[in-house]
Amino acid sequence: MVGPKNWLSQVVAVAKLNLQTILERKGASAAAAFGIAGVVAVLVGVLSIAQGFVRTLAVSGRPDVAVVLRGGSDTEMMSLFGGEAARLIGDSENVARSDHGPLVSPELFVIIDLPKRSTGTDANVPLRGVEPVAFEVHDEIEFVEGRQFVSGHNEIIVGIGAVAQFIGLDLGSKIQVGTDEWTVVGHFRANGGVAESEVWTDASVLQSVYQRGNSYQSIYVKLTSPEAFGKFKVDLSANPRLNVKVLRQSDYYAAQSTIVSNLIHKLGTVIAGLMAVGAVFGALNTMYTAVAARRREIATLRALGFGGAPVVISVLIESLLLAGVGGVIGAAVAYYCFDGLRAATLNWNSLSQVAFAFAVTPGLLVQGIGWALAIGLIGGLFPAVRAARLPIARALQEL
Repeated sequence: MVGPKNWLSQVVAVAKLNLQTILERKGASAAAAFGIAGVVAVLVGVLSIAQGFVRTLAVSGRPDVAVVLRGGSDTEMMSLFGGEAARLIGDSENVARSDHGPLVSPELFVIIDLPKRSTGTDANVPLRGVEPVAFEVHDEIEFVEGRQFVSGHNEIIVGIGAVAQFIGLDLGSKIQVGTDEWTVVGHFRANGGVAESEVWTDASVLQSVYQRGNSYQSIYVKLTSPEAFGKFKVDLSANPRLNVKVLRQSDYYAAQSTIVSNLIHKLGTVIAGLMAVGAVFGALNTMYTAVAARRREIATLRALGFGGAPVVISVLIESLLLAGVGGVIGAAVAYYCFDGLRAATLNWNSLSQVAFAFAVTPGLLVQGIGWALAIGLIGGLFPAVRAARLPIARALQEL
């Protein structure tokens, strides 16, 4: 019986022999490694789209801000309120207040068409009508150039994400909304959140253009604390003059990210899976070639008393090493090519474009390298078993 120490020394000896011959097969080895690198780069690159989209919506939500929609509505597009609703909501003792009164922001949400910089084709861009109190509720808004719009004027301010993705939103530019021209007077950032994909203007002017009267679609409320949400929701639900659906802003945006995130994850997994099949065959071919080239050496070692298990493990080590190298290369390519890359995609809940940055996270890099090692394991397993089962007498006859 071979002892543990001797067994380990056999594994090391055979693995060392295998690794020393990699350069003799550098063409096949490089092809296998780069094939796996391609799988990892595509997988991580596609999933970074979903990660970036989810991150953008996640940073948009705050636990001390509530979104109030009309009862039965899931999105702002489906909701509708009269102006009186904002006053009734502001009466709740759980609403934060400033010198200007309750921090309750009734908002109008419409969609306009603007051409994308990348393609020139029109896309849906959200135009949000707000009152001055909105800048206290959404206190993450920070102007990077220009100024805030003047109430009662056809002026708009634009998030930096929308500026980067759509034509005609540069400072001083004019766009057509309804029958009127509107002037871009400011650009703002919003901590990387979804507001950076939007165009904002005075709610009363937007109501007039779209003949909305004194109506709104959503009401954003700054609470006294995150813990006040439960009591606030109960108060509004118990008010017979209101028919509302109350959500934390963070929960509202998390729900909006689900459809796009799931779609991209499924698409990315399918694409990477198809590529992985090809990479597995590449690894199989490489390792079968490696075993065939060393069959005499392996048979000699077996004749000298080396067991089959050390041979199997040594071949798997080589396969996993090549896969690991390919995985690291693919992860590096994905990180440097995709991380921070800005794009825009459709938010299926609001039917409007959301600008975001691809996010190649450590978790995605680990997932990609995990895929690489799995490919290497599968690609090396069958050649490893074949190496261990080589007929010793027949292989030695080739000496």
